[in-house]
Amino acid sequence: MTGLRYVYAVCRPFELPLQVQLTGIGGAPPALLHHHGLVAVVSTVPEADFSEEALKAHLEDLDWLAATARAHQGVIDALTTVTTPLPLRLATVFRDDSAVRTMIEAREDDFRRLLDRLAGRVEWGVKVYLEPEPAEPVPAAAAKPASGRDYLRRRRERSHAQEERWQRAEAFSRSLHERLAARAEDVRLHPPQNPTLSGAAGQNVLNAAYLVPRRQSEEFVELVDRTKDEAPGIRVELTGPWAAYSFTGETEDTAEARGTVENAGEGR
Repeated sequence: MTGLRYVYAVCRPFELPLQVQLTGIGGAPPALLHHHGLVAVVSTVPEADFSEEALKAHLEDLDWLAATARAHQGVIDALTTVTTPLPLRLATVFRDDSAVRTMIEAREDDFRRLLDRLAGRVEWGVKVYLEPEPAEPVPAAAAKPASGRDYLRRRRERSHAQEERWQRAEAFSRSLHERLAARAEDVRLHPPQNPTLSGAAGQNVLNAAYLVPRRQSEEFVELVDRTKDEAPGIRVELTGPWAAYSFTGETEDTAEARGTVENAGEGR
């Protein structure tokens, strides 16, 4: 079967070994391709699954996409324990090792600049959700509006209450973001997640990524934990530490691969 070279990440040479049992896409163990003082972490994948036409079909298959994203993420997680990787987009493939080397040469200056900037740093993800409002029992006498005017009044009251809850959640998110950004070296604000796609309960108010020196991560996590009970009806979720997906200059596909893993229940 014809194979292609799948590239997970680019990093500098490292001394610590990867996990012996580590496997990537399709169960293939990752290999290290050294070139010009950089390392591409690669494995062989079947062309039948990763050719341009095959990928177009597979990317509509959520089960295939989730399995591929988990395998991709597993390799990135393993790399993050031994070095600073630059994750490439999900399903980045080349014809052979020679094409991978050509890619490294073309992007060599950018890779080195990013690796210097991100060395010793990790990404933490923070999401804030406005929890669904708990349903309250309605007395039988009040279940049916007495008139059209009464119906409109109730709608206005509900709308006003929902707006107040949303404003409180936004104010909390702004305050939290300011505190976290002060502890981070860089920040990325991502669009709020669609609950239909993410499966998360509630409305996503804040979806942010923070670049934090690894040695300061414990303080960052403690700060997030202290905020979790500040606002009733608001949920704060922390994920990480991740490789610095949001700060590599790659497209959103890279962060989306991680998001697929989170939504499948594999995030930390």
